[in-house]
Amino acid sequence: MNFMGRTSLVVNNSPAMLASVFGPFSLSIGDNSEIIISNRRASALLAILCTMPGEPLEREHLSKLLWPGRFEAQARASLRQCLLALGKMFEPLDADVLDVNRTRICLHPGVIQTDLDLLEEALAADDVAQACSLLMQIGGQALLGQFQFGPSFDEWISIRREQVEARLQGGVHGALDRLAQNGRTVEQAQLLEAWMLRDPAAGQKALFRQHDCKIRIAVLPFHQIDNVGGEFFLADGVVDELITSLGKVPGLLVTGRTSSSHFRDTELQLPEIAQVLHVTHVVEGCVHRHDDAVRINTRLIDGATGFEIWTHRYDGSVEDIFRSREQVAHRLTTGLCGAVDIETQPPPVRMMTANREAYRLYLQGRALTVRAIGDNVLAKAIELLERALELDPLFAECWTALAEAHVYTAVYTPCLERMKESELMARCANRAIELAPMQGHARSMLAIHQWTQNDIVGALDLAFEAYRLEPDNPDVGIRLGSFLLYIGRTAQALPYITAAIQQDPVNARNYSMLSVAHLNLGDVDAAIAAGQRMVDLGYPSMWLAAATAASGDRDLAVEQYKQTRLLMNTVIFPPAGAAPMPPEVMEAYWDMAARGLHSGCDQARRNYCQVLEMLHATLPDKYDSTIVLPAIWMGDAQMVFRTLGEQITPANFFGLMSVWTDVEPTRQVRLHPDFMGFAKKIGMVAAWDKYGWPDLMTAEADADADADAGADQLQAATARPKIAMRLVTD
Repeated sequence: MNFMGRTSLVVNNSPAMLASVFGPFSLSIGDNSEIIISNRRASALLAILCTMPGEPLEREHLSKLLWPGRFEAQARASLRQCLLALGKMFEPLDADVLDVNRTRICLHPGVIQTDLDLLEEALAADDVAQACSLLMQIGGQALLGQFQFGPSFDEWISIRREQVEARLQGGVHGALDRLAQNGRTVEQAQLLEAWMLRDPAAGQKALFRQHDCKIRIAVLPFHQIDNVGGEFFLADGVVDELITSLGKVPGLLVTGRTSSSHFRDTELQLPEIAQVLHVTHVVEGCVHRHDDAVRINTRLIDGATGFEIWTHRYDGSVEDIFRSREQVAHRLTTGLCGAVDIETQPPPVRMMTANREAYRLYLQGRALTVRAIGDNVLAKAIELLERALELDPLFAECWTALAEAHVYTAVYTPCLERMKESELMARCANRAIELAPMQGHARSMLAIHQWTQNDIVGALDLAFEAYRLEPDNPDVGIRLGSFLLYIGRTAQALPYITAAIQQDPVNARNYSMLSVAHLNLGDVDAAIAAGQRMVDLGYPSMWLAAATAASGDRDLAVEQYKQTRLLMNTVIFPPAGAAPMPPEVMEAYWDMAARGLHSGCDQARRNYCQVLEMLHATLPDKYDSTIVLPAIWMGDAQMVFRTLGEQITPANFFGLMSVWTDVEPTRQVRLHPDFMGFAKKIGMVAAWDKYGWPDLMTAEADADADADAGADQLQAATARPKIAMRLVTD
């Protein structure tokens, strides 16, 4: 554990000792030298005392906890040996650590400081930076997470964990209340986000309370009336700046661009749009150009009634508006917020461009990127964005948009160079971050590339940092939620996924993650509802079919899955490098696939598994999602290991979310004896050690199966110098 920002203490002229009590117990002295205690019970004894400094524990009680089943005298003797050995270990450090008498044992307060101590101190002092740093480090790891000594110890540690979590929850809520009272709303949001990593359920309730306290607003595409002709981009530019400006106001929650743009040419009335988008207010407007003069009319509408609350008119030249567009957006933001009694401040400066042509190309390219699906759409988007960057290489937002276009190319097109696209995306995202260090969205895309490098810890680190920087960006929130879903932390993932969908409710792609999250948690009805919503919005029915099959209605699931073929070449594409299928062949293929996946017939499953073997042997991309995803659903563990275990790409790793669906035959991947080796190879075990183990697994189960290998891995992974204190007693 890295105790960031801590000032070293001195005990008897020696550096203070630091201990991590969340997850694997570790102990170090102030110069960052780790003390290795090789005897498991001696380590557990010290760990127990570290969670209760200054509180004496009965020797008899400790003997029963750590040596269950032994004769009383034998257990007492083993405890004495451990205490003597610990005393000798601490002797060179000149530190008076333990207070031991005939009946009780106690850890002297202040001699060993733990991550728990530091976290409680930071919360009490409203030190948000330190508290968030510590919460990020301990993640979802349990108190003394690696020890198991039988039922008595399990009962004791369970009670102790409840006490600690209740204490921490009280500390967090107290800090949140004080931050709110002192107007420190940004820090309040940061602490809440960090606490959600530790306690998803409590964090979800607090997040929704926070969101419910906000005014929800959607900025619809502005109409444009142009009497001049040519390419006119100011309407989209005004909307873009206004969404960004409003999104920085703490009291507002702004609908995502994908959902807002869905209503560009709708016939729905404003109250109907507000209901679909779950907003209280709607902003609409019109940009009118005549010669070089431009007029912007903006209206704020009450979502429930459709009545106009506030209007504003701005007149100026095209050049005036372009050069001062951020000021125009801030002026509109100030007026809008004033109409709903919310205070606002000037938003942070964005790294945009002073080049009108670059800005026009950027808006056009990003609009195509958001659309994503369609012949040559993303290739055209990349062309436009690259042209914009030729005109202005310092245009940070454009680098982010180009990164997104590259990753979408890898995901949504039949691309044979997915890893190359991922590398290009990473270069663009890094450039955006260099130019604008507060870029959260760029970090969340860069995290995808980390997955392809089997660096899941690095990916999650980036995703959490992105969320800290842009907590109200639904694209950032959904990516963090999806990453947690992929590693099996479904309960922790669900609040992020749900919040992102509430903010961007017409973004169909995200409902697949919501459907799988509910299915993994056993809520089949909610999974079906989310899958059906995705279908209603025009996207594939694969996840709906999986949820329906889990409900037991296999015939319906087969038919639902077959409907996916109707979206071929529109929303989904054939495998990269594969020739288009004639209609009759496509019909037969989807029928065979649907029956193999969801009919429950063993022979149909075996037939489809054989087809996947053939595809894996013949397709140019042996790791295509058309192989990976069916293999997971059918529980074909060996195929999963041969694909995801060899190459994770931006297009296939989303399939990992279904590994945690606890239904037959999908669960056979997770239950396969080689699964833990696969999980270690791709970096998933390292992510569990930092961010908490999956809902369906425990760290102890793996530790029992592979204790020696785990110890070796832990020692090899630690770069700090170690002091080997070998305790050979039992």
